[in-house]
Amino acid sequence: MSDLDLSFYLNGQWVDASERKQLAVINPATESPLTHIAMGTADDVNLAVKAARDAFPSWSTTSREERLQILDKIIAGIKARGEELAQAISQEMGAPISFARTAQVGTGIGHFATARQILADFEFAHLRGKTLVCQEPIGVCGLITPWNWPLNQVSCKVAPALATGCTMILKPSEMSPVSARILTEIIHDAGVPAGVFNLVNGDGPTVGAAMSSHPEIDMMSFTGSTRAGREVAKASADTIKRVSQELGGKSANIILDDADFPAAVKGGVLGCFGNCGQSCNAPTRMLVPASRMDEVIEIARAVAAKAIPGNPADDATRIGPVVSQTQYDRIQSLIQAGIDEGATLVAGGTGKPDGLDTGYFVKPTVFANVRNDMTIAKEEIFGPVLSIIAYQDDDDAVRIANDSEYGLSGYVSGEQDHARQIARRMRTGMIHLNGASTDFSAPFGGFKQSGNGREWGVEGFHEFLETKAIMGYGG
Repeated sequence: MSDLDLSFYLNGQWVDASERKQLAVINPATESPLTHIAMGTADDVNLAVKAARDAFPSWSTTSREERLQILDKIIAGIKARGEELAQAISQEMGAPISFARTAQVGTGIGHFATARQILADFEFAHLRGKTLVCQEPIGVCGLITPWNWPLNQVSCKVAPALATGCTMILKPSEMSPVSARILTEIIHDAGVPAGVFNLVNGDGPTVGAAMSSHPEIDMMSFTGSTRAGREVAKASADTIKRVSQELGGKSANIILDDADFPAAVKGGVLGCFGNCGQSCNAPTRMLVPASRMDEVIEIARAVAAKAIPGNPADDATRIGPVVSQTQYDRIQSLIQAGIDEGATLVAGGTGKPDGLDTGYFVKPTVFANVRNDMTIAKEEIFGPVLSIIAYQDDDDAVRIANDSEYGLSGYVSGEQDHARQIARRMRTGMIHLNGASTDFSAPFGGFKQSGNGREWGVEGFHEFLETKAIMGYGG
């Protein structure tokens, strides 16, 4: 990507933006511009929608085999350009390069591979008595993605949209557009027909709003903050389009009294700090037995002491900067709120880590003796800040876990049957038992203000499909 790129991908080619309004994309480790992009307008959205609408009749009727071949080529393209993607992600949003190579790029490959696997055996139509029940592509899809997992979030929308026969317009985050451009080049090289996939850069209030309210877009898939998700839903309401949203989280990590405490607490701290805390499903509330709070504090303090932020370009770095000055300032204010409201500061605190005066680096921070009504226990901080909360018994732990406006993910550590019982009582879309890793075939999404609909797996496929019943079809 050049230092100045003012083009969008529309109808199979790169074209200049309708206006020359520019935005600097800042490298969060250096605070210097990485590149500049054009900011789109409603006119650019109109062109993209027209291209997607014109391409839909042909693409929606392609064969399973044609789409499988396309997905295979995209997967091969991501693998071939994996290092380039990793470098772009590391520089645009601050992920340590080792993490960008494995987790960030790996999830992109994982979503396309999962979509391919589902498509290979998916039943798009079946007879129910004499009625043929069909699953057909919903139409033109608007995709809005965030900056924290740029390739992951783009891939988990684009892959099932392509596989099901939809056409689409992607608006990646204006803070992480470089990896999205590389993926667009991969999609183009894979032979995706003109108009099937379109990319328009821009901000939410302009491009996002134009997409959400557009009468020729049939479905909006949005990942981002709950606040922005409300605006997408409101703008989409007049045209009664489907809206699938993956929003914020404040996930509880319940460590039961029969858990392996050194392993569970260490895993919980590192899980909160992963991706510099910039994951919607991060285990940011650690719930522990009140009688073992002192033990947990000592384990957490020791783990946090080894969590040292550094240059994301260094292979040894495990924690990079947060994405922007705005995010840094917000995290600082929330850490200060935790101090002011009386939580015990175990590690970290306000200000930048020693020796890191340039870059949006945050001290990995642990608070203990947090009450669930404190600001740091209620608000999604989106930084490396952990709140440790005491509970009295299992019922109290479940009550605290569920006492949140969010319900995206959850974590339970303990004896397996005991952990299973607790997991079934938690009001959240996903639960990880005893450190279980992410499963690309499992549905991803939440309860309450964490969103609606599901991504990933077969459930993610269904978000891009509409159901038709043809009665009398069977004779």
